[in-house]
Amino acid sequence: MVWVPLSPTSSDRRAPLRAPSTTTMSLEWLTDWSWSLDGLRDFIGTGIQSIRDCDATALVAVACLLVLFVWYCYHVGREQPRAYATVNALMQSAEANGVQNGFVYCQSPECVRCSHHDGLNQKLYHNLQEYAKRYSWSGMGRIHKGIREQGRYLNSRPSIQKPEVFFLPDLPTTPYFSRDTQKHDVELLERNFQTILCEFETLYKAFSNCSLPQGWKMNSTPSGEWFTFYLVNQGMCVPRNCRRCPRTYRLLGSLRTCIGNNVFGNACISVLSPGTVIAEHYGPTNIRIRCHLGLKTPSNCELVVGGEPQCWAEGRCLLFDDSFLHTAFHEGAPEEGPRVVFMVDLWHPNVAAAERQALDFIFAPGR
Repeated sequence: MVWVPLSPTSSDRRAPLRAPSTTTMSLEWLTDWSWSLDGLRDFIGTGIQSIRDCDATALVAVACLLVLFVWYCYHVGREQPRAYATVNALMQSAEANGVQNGFVYCQSPECVRCSHHDGLNQKLYHNLQEYAKRYSWSGMGRIHKGIREQGRYLNSRPSIQKPEVFFLPDLPTTPYFSRDTQKHDVELLERNFQTILCEFETLYKAFSNCSLPQGWKMNSTPSGEWFTFYLVNQGMCVPRNCRRCPRTYRLLGSLRTCIGNNVFGNACISVLSPGTVIAEHYGPTNIRIRCHLGLKTPSNCELVVGGEPQCWAEGRCLLFDDSFLHTAFHEGAPEEGPRVVFMVDLWHPNVAAAERQALDFIFAPGR
């Protein structure tokens, strides 16, 4: 059998495809371009006509607003704070004898609360400007306002709350805070209660009647004895003490809201012997919450903040704002032993993240 190829029929024959000519494409592009120019010309003409039809008074008002906005931005970035009295000037008469609000101050040159100095407001404002140049003015409204008006704020605050170094305006105020305010950190501290207690008991064995063990500090009180063992003191780690409480120190790194990078951050073990009374005093700022984890809480021990008394409980956290007038006392019997708490400073929940970063910069240790 022989296969014979069939010739294509007329219906199978198709005309070959032709590529568009270069001339056709050029004409189409020129047409589109001319339409684009016409649209742009119409748009510009409409805009010019709208400006002509607009009221001249409105244009002047808009121009004035723009000029005022530019002036305000320049003014905020360059002006110096008003000459309100510094914190030192407000308290100068009371500091003459080393006593403020009945509280005996340590007079240490390293203490941010006790060593007020002239020009504090100017120094803080300089630090804020330096931060804004490196990063941004965004979110700095309350800090800027607080520094500029610091003297007036501290002088006009009710006597129940008077932070002695820095007051951040527009923060909600209350003597005590709910445990849910910093729930993660509170639960973490309470879960590690036994760990902290064991390390304290090891430290406390070194106490004797004749000397103060290394690493401990004695604080001034009207009566009794108040000892503190700092792991973090005003934003600075105390390496020798941290090596003696390694698990407690590592725990601090797991806290989400612990203040660890500025002078308002502390972490320590606080011990009150029986018969001790801490005189009423104010903390340095309202940007923090002070957390007490009860380690040993005998009867007749009490914390009073803003006139409201509270008692500690072993293994439980007590949160309060120490910028309120506060005191603590241990009126238990000597055989009951000392009252012991682990104290750590946490951020106030209403201080924004951008503000925390700026405050860490402004109040960095040694700045």
